[in-house]
Amino acid sequence: MTRREAREIIFSLIYEADFQPGTPFLNVYNTAIEERSFDENNYVRQVFFGIEQRLTEIDTLISEHTVGWKMDRLSKVSLAIMRLAVYEMLYSDDVPASVAINEALELAKVYDHDKAPAFINGVLNAAARAKGLLS
Repeated sequence: MTRREAREIIFSLIYEADFQPGTPFLNVYNTAIEERSFDENNYVRQVFFGIEQRLTEIDTLISEHTVGWKMDRLSKVSLAIMRLAVYEMLYSDDVPASVAINEALELAKVYDHDKAPAFINGVLNAAARAKGLLS
């Protein structure tokens, strides 16, 4: 499985979890494995459960940079994409911030509305700069 394929799976898992508030991520993960029959992958597992552990911190950073938007008004697709990208920027040592942002934009082009990539790019770039990950 390529890293891009892993990201698509992680994105879909985050998206699914958002529709099941209070459901442990483990249940979402196990159900997805059974129903979609994707192979276990260490990166998928590490990132998905890492997002669960750091969700409050990730959402706080996103919220700080969505000027004029409340988290509950963001599209669930955009939010799932940004959660994945923020996690990768902050916690995946082998993923530079610029790569995480670019991969997020690629996901947005496929799964989100036409204006989403520009919005996501602005939020993620601001978050990365605030964390000193981009100049």
